[in-house]
Amino acid sequence: MSMTDPIADLLTRIRNAIGAGHKALDLPASKAKHRIAQILEREGYIAGCEFREDGPQGVLHIDLKWAGGQAAIEGLRRVSKPGQRRYAKSGDIPKVRNGLGIMIVSTSQGMMTDRAARKAGVGGELICSVW
Repeated sequence: MSMTDPIADLLTRIRNAIGAGHKALDLPASKAKHRIAQILEREGYIAGCEFREDGPQGVLHIDLKWAGGQAAIEGLRRVSKPGQRRYAKSGDIPKVRNGLGIMIVSTSQGMMTDRAARKAGVGGELICSVW
C-alpha cells in the first residue's frame, strides 16, 4: 500500500516521538523528508539527521533536541496538503508566530525557509510550519 502524504507522516512521527519523550526516531527516507530534516537541523529544531543505507529505500535517522526536559519543537503543522495545495508569492508568505517559527517552502530553487524565500524573492508551495 502506498502512502498518500509522506511529509505529513514525517511530521506526525516527530510529533509522536516528542510526545513519548524519545531522543531519536527512524523512518523511511526520501529526498523531500531528508531536505526538511536538514532545514530543521540548520534552524536548531533538531539535534541531527542522518541518511542510512538500509534496503531499497534507506532510513532517515533523526536525533531530537531537548533542553531541560522540553523539546525544541513546540509544534508542527502541515500547510499544503495533497487535497488542497497552498502556494504563495514571495511577499505573501505568512510569518509563523510573528517570526518566531519557520515556514518551509518548496520553491523552484529547492526547499528553504520563509525568510530565505523572501530574501531570494521566490514563492512556492507552503509545505509546513514549525515553531
